[in-house]
Amino acid sequence: MSTDETPQHPRRKELPAEVPARPVTPSPPPEAPETDEAGKSGEARLTGRQRLVQGLWPPRFTRAQLTVAVLLFVLGLGLAIQVRSNSDSSALRGARQEDLVRILDELDDRTQRLEDEKQRLEDQRTGLENSSDAAEEARKQTVEKERQLGILAGTVAAQGPGITLTIADKKGSVEADMLLDAIQELRAAGAEAIQINDVRVVADTYLSDSGGGVSVGGRKIGRPYHFKVIGKPQDLEPALNIPGGVVQTLEKEQATVTVTRQEKIEVDALRPAKRPDYARSSSQ
Repeated sequence: MSTDETPQHPRRKELPAEVPARPVTPSPPPEAPETDEAGKSGEARLTGRQRLVQGLWPPRFTRAQLTVAVLLFVLGLGLAIQVRSNSDSSALRGARQEDLVRILDELDDRTQRLEDEKQRLEDQRTGLENSSDAAEEARKQTVEKERQLGILAGTVAAQGPGITLTIADKKGSVEADMLLDAIQELRAAGAEAIQINDVRVVADTYLSDSGGGVSVGGRKIGRPYHFKVIGKPQDLEPALNIPGGVVQTLEKEQATVTVTRQEKIEVDALRPAKRPDYARSSSQ
């Protein structure tokens, strides 16, 4: 049986035309979330700090380290106190050159007085050792010593060179402690006998404020205050006039101060000799 249909051949699948390849760019790796990375690094830093803090606190010291720390602290404190005392106690920092020279001379005079006293005692010892009549020499020295002790105790009158100090206090601003400072300064300068108005000043004399005035040894004295002092005038006067000393302090209180050197001063106010109740000489 004939058919008009022509045999159909299977169609060939034609390959498409080759498309030129596009350049392939590598894609970047996926970025991690910034928040996560920052959190991890922050967590790592925080952990390091915590470790550092834990390593330093609480502190762990050995006994030797604590001992060294205490010694260094004490040493530093001592140095600080010494530096401060040296800077604060220099009352003569602003003094004039002539005042410094005068104070230095006063110190030299004090040293000389001590040397003279030492020499005098050595001479007495030599006299006792070399004297043919030791008993008579001892008696003479005893009488001389009694006279000296009587002057210091205020039981006998004394005379010699010295100064007079007059304090006119019209406003009544001078107090007992100011007069006591004057007495102490005079004693430091070598005063051997002191009298204020009609009261003898000795080792146990005390001063106190009393009803708008001053009481010396329990006796109230009136103004003006008049000192009679026996000693070396070249030492006594500069001791009162040093910068920031007695005279300047009294003048700040509006008191008038007059210091006069004299060749002869008589201290005639006496104190009664008091026999001790319990003390006895150890030589008896």
